[in-house]
Amino acid sequence: MTTGVNLQPCHELDVAAWLDSGAAFAACGPVERIDTHAASIFLHGDRAWKIKRPVNLGYLDFSTAEKRKAALDAELRLNRRTAPDLYIAVHPIKEDRQGGLMLGGEGPAKDWILEMRRFPDDALLSHALARNAVDDRALRDLADALVDFHRKAVIVDEPSGAIRLRRVIDGNAKAMVRYPHLLPSDRVAGLNRALYAAIDEHALLLDLRRREGKVRHCHGDLHLANIALVEGRLVPFDCLEFDDELATCDVLYDLAFLLMDLCEQGRADAANLIFNRYLDRSPFDEVAVGLMPLFLGVRACVRAHVEAAQAHGMDRSEEACKRALRYLAFAEQVMARTDPRLVAIGGLSGTGKSTLARALGRCLGGAPGARILRSDVLRKRLAGVAPEVRLPPGSYTADATRAVYREIERIAAQVLAAGQSVIADATFMQGDERSQIAEVAGKAGVAFDGLWLGLDDRARFARVQARPPEASDADLAVAQSQADQHVIVPEGWTCLDAGANFANLQASAASVLAL
Repeated sequence: MTTGVNLQPCHELDVAAWLDSGAAFAACGPVERIDTHAASIFLHGDRAWKIKRPVNLGYLDFSTAEKRKAALDAELRLNRRTAPDLYIAVHPIKEDRQGGLMLGGEGPAKDWILEMRRFPDDALLSHALARNAVDDRALRDLADALVDFHRKAVIVDEPSGAIRLRRVIDGNAKAMVRYPHLLPSDRVAGLNRALYAAIDEHALLLDLRRREGKVRHCHGDLHLANIALVEGRLVPFDCLEFDDELATCDVLYDLAFLLMDLCEQGRADAANLIFNRYLDRSPFDEVAVGLMPLFLGVRACVRAHVEAAQAHGMDRSEEACKRALRYLAFAEQVMARTDPRLVAIGGLSGTGKSTLARALGRCLGGAPGARILRSDVLRKRLAGVAPEVRLPPGSYTADATRAVYREIERIAAQVLAAGQSVIADATFMQGDERSQIAEVAGKAGVAFDGLWLGLDDRARFARVQARPPEASDADLAVAQSQADQHVIVPEGWTCLDAGANFANLQASAASVLAL
């Protein structure tokens, strides 16, 4: 066996004490121990070693060595789906000839241990965000990785998507009522009524999602402390491995844990970016956008009763109490109805439409913010390529452009009908393009605002030449050709000066939209 660490035997038969003492490791240096309710982790050098504690908590049973091995084997196998470089192997812990402990060797195993590569202590996404170490590219790559992971995840044959989620709400309700001194009973009851009503409202869609294969064996525990920044890449790890039933869910419900945690931690900007990138790359999930408030609310309830349980067991820790109430308040907020609206952002290439759309998306409508429909991205999606793949000139015919605008209008109508707000990001140079997007809002019975970004040609040309490769294929020649068309400010749209510094532009747009 090759582990990268020289391990020594020990005469101590207590596995945890053996590892904690450092006697298991030949190399010098401290061993850092982390205990949870069901496991102990030992950090030494560039390795993390994990054992399951011999406990039976009802919903998980690690009371025998055989059961602990099965759990560690499952943890290794399932986590290699998203973090193959972090999870190395499961090893037996055996008794040596002197009655001590060692890894491997002859005889029956006394216990089992999972070997993992160790990442820096401040690598968790929660810590990385706090120190501004995560850029937009890393968040987009994480969304892409989750889309790929969910596409490959095993489909689970379920009789009903609605019944499955109702069982989760039932479990949350029973858990929350145990702590009325932390989670006020009247608020919990009101929230549960809203959740059950949403289940009834969306039952047909939830069941359709199940029939379409969207209920899969997912990560199951995709919150900020289970994603690490490793060598510039965000890597989900520590999935819910001990219960296949709990880990089986709608793929968007899996995603919702991450989005909920980001929003609750004050990073609605990151949540909106991931939400939009995920849907940009997974068009078949567009129809289910109206399920996100329900999914976010249920996920927040899970966190609320977990935090309440921890507070109850820690003599009502003030911080845990506050966290429980914050998650309860977040669930109430997302389940409150927010009137959707449609905002169109137009202007020539280089005026900053997409930058403004991304800045406004997080604060338009309810969590996780507005669905941003960018013409450049949808053009690539219709062509069957990733947003950053450059298209040939033949993809920019008048017919192709009309198809892109029809797609913006179709999805916008669908999202508005689901109760979510929309930002349409395109040049909107033609009068019919502007009138038809406004008509979408009229038919949906929602408010419409058109924002036109104005910028002198010299500044536009400089921006187009300076921007890195991304979804827009517009180059200097395209920007110059637009200047020759002399587009005037559309009637009924608000013109904003895109030459001002971005903070002023964002403030002006927010003022117009009364955000």
